[in-house]
Amino acid sequence: MTTPSLRLGGLSPRWWWAAAGGAGVAALGYLATHDPNEPGHYPGCFLLATTGLYCPACGGTRATYDLLHGDVTSAFARNPMVPPLYLAVALVVAYHVVRRRLGHRTSTDVPPWLPVAIGVLVLLFGVVRNLPGMEALSPA
Repeated sequence: MTTPSLRLGGLSPRWWWAAAGGAGVAALGYLATHDPNEPGHYPGCFLLATTGLYCPACGGTRATYDLLHGDVTSAFARNPMVPPLYLAVALVVAYHVVRRRLGHRTSTDVPPWLPVAIGVLVLLFGVVRNLPGMEALSPA
């Protein structure tokens, strides 16, 4: 008995990864050339507009813009979760690419506790950044 190959819309996963990578590069290219600090380029945060509270992602677009322009200090000031997030993603991708290039198999299995832990940390960050006295965590 043979197992059917995983085909998404008739295309191989390599094409889907290539399309996702191309879309990511295009989005980063747009962001690098359109300053989010100038009004009118991007929509505002819905949670901030309706409640006055910062969501965990508030400042993330500006932090990414700052990282694209080499300003790591400002990126941390905008949203301290963004630089470590991009570093973690880059390390995971590099690990898988190097292992595949060396001919080793890689596993995409994620421990079941990891998404829960990440979700709890993000929610906790969203709460803490809105507490009195925690203005250092608000988007600058």
